[in-house]
Amino acid sequence: MADYELVDVGGGARLERFGSYLTDRPHSGAHGERRVPDRWAEADLRYDRDGGWSGPSETRARDDWSATIEGVTLELRPTDAGQVGCFPEHAAMLPWLRERVELRRGTAPTDAPAIQVLHLFAYTGLATLAMASGGAAVAHVDSARPALTWARRNAAANGLEDAPIRWLVDDARAFTARERRRGSRYDGIVLDPPTYGHGATGQPWRLDTDLDPLLDDCRALLGPDGFVLLTAHTEHVNEDQLAARLGRALRRQAASLEAGDLRLDAESGASLGLGVYARWDGAG
Repeated sequence: MADYELVDVGGGARLERFGSYLTDRPHSGAHGERRVPDRWAEADLRYDRDGGWSGPSETRARDDWSATIEGVTLELRPTDAGQVGCFPEHAAMLPWLRERVELRRGTAPTDAPAIQVLHLFAYTGLATLAMASGGAAVAHVDSARPALTWARRNAAANGLEDAPIRWLVDDARAFTARERRRGSRYDGIVLDPPTYGHGATGQPWRLDTDLDPLLDDCRALLGPDGFVLLTAHTEHVNEDQLAARLGRALRRQAASLEAGDLRLDAESGASLGLGVYARWDGAG
């Protein structure tokens, strides 16, 4: 990822380069000593949970900042929650998603409809745009209107403003339940649920209690040879547990699914775990 680099980790923070800016942000999993302490003084942007963002580039970064992650150009900016508009650990999943889309396009008749993918908790659209650039028609669902507006700007930045993407401000559970009643089918489903959250009309979301019913609806929407990618960033959920939950929903043995860590390795030699994934490809 030429425009992204994890530089160092430690002391409860992570030092990252997104495009032209070096950021210093807290992270609960960033344990241990910093390996290149001198580099931290170079940060253009720093985030403090009590004081927010600071640094010599704080004002300019809100208006003029972007990075290209695995071929997808993203507008970035510092948010009040300490995010910048990109979860770089997801970049490792994009080649697999593109391959799934290309596999299905390659075996479909020339007059077949576009590959249909449902992307839930879709945020600013990294995975949506990676799949759309490969020819997929994507239903991009997020409960936060500002995130969806941001994703549409990212689509324009990649020349995909006219791509077959449905931009949907909606609650993931409510949307999938309606789609199930309609008898809709998708060739692939991608979801990145938070630990806690709220839907478009304020409905609470808890991964511990709400993920399994959502996965049941997703199974009903998935075509017979469909693919699923599930990622999670909940500290008490490991890869085996996530694979078990997805396997139960798909009625597959967890051992038949792929699962692993979402982990970034730093230039300094440190490593940072940022979640886990489980995935399944019905086409084999």
